[in-house]
Formats: sequence, structure tokens, C-alpha cells
Amino acid sequence: MENEIVLELPTDVRSIEHAVDYVMRRCDACERQGHRLQLNFRVGLTEALANAMLYGNGHDPSKRVRVEIVVANGQIRACVTDQGMGFDYRSVPDPTTPENLLNPGGRGLFLMRQLLDEVSFNDQGNQVTLVLRLDPGPSVLEGGAPA
Repeated sequence: MENEIVLELPTDVRSIEHAVDYVMRRCDACERQGHRLQLNFRVGLTEALANAMLYGNGHDPSKRVRVEIVVANGQIRACVTDQGMGFDYRSVPDPTTPENLLNPGGRGLFLMRQLLDEVSFNDQGNQVTLVLRLDPGPSVLEGGAPA
């Protein structure tokens, strides 16, 4: 993969799987990262795209979702931006507390926060940035033998 991928997606949940698969295929670092990238990053990006389409853009097919992926400085960073009004990400209830266990809201955000190294939002609340730190490749010992 080049160091950057930019996608403009329609607000159509059927496009999520294709977009995530495309990103994973284009990421050279994926082969070395195994489980964390294939599970953590894939699930986090899928949740971010679903939230952007369903809640941010409100299923509005005239709106788009922008995805920017950058691999640099030992991490993969995904910025997902919708065209909605945004939301107050600080007020999302914890879905693991007893009073919220049966409420459907907040589960995607909870998953993102558990699976990724960093999750942050812009002030408007219509852009989420996901960061997964990548494991360095195999270390090389003196003489060139992989450790």
C-alpha cells in the first residue's frame, strides 16, 4: 500500500465490507501484524463506518463518508468523517453498566475503544480517528539473523 488511502463511500451499509476488505488487501503491514490488525483494526473500522452511515448521515443516501488511512510512524491511522451534524461523544453511556446492558446504544464506540490503541473525535463529533500501533518487524541480531 502507499502510505495513504482515501475513499469516498456512499451512505450504504452494503459498501462497508467491501471498503474494509479493500483497505486490508492494500495494507502491506497487514501480513506482519496478524491478529491485531485482522481483528482489532478490521472491527474498529467497520464499527466507525457503520456509525458514520447509520447515525452520522442518518441513512441519507445523498450523503457520503470519507475514509483516510495512513500508515506511518509505526501505526495505522484511520479518519472516518460523515456529513452529519455530529454528536457529543462524551455523553454516550457505558454499555457495560447494569442499567445499560439491554440498551443498544454505545456498543460500537465501546468496541472501538477496547480494540484500538487510540480513539478520538473532532470537536463537532462527526469525525473519529482510530489508531492502532503496529508491532515492529522481526528484530535482526548481529550477523543478520532474524531473532
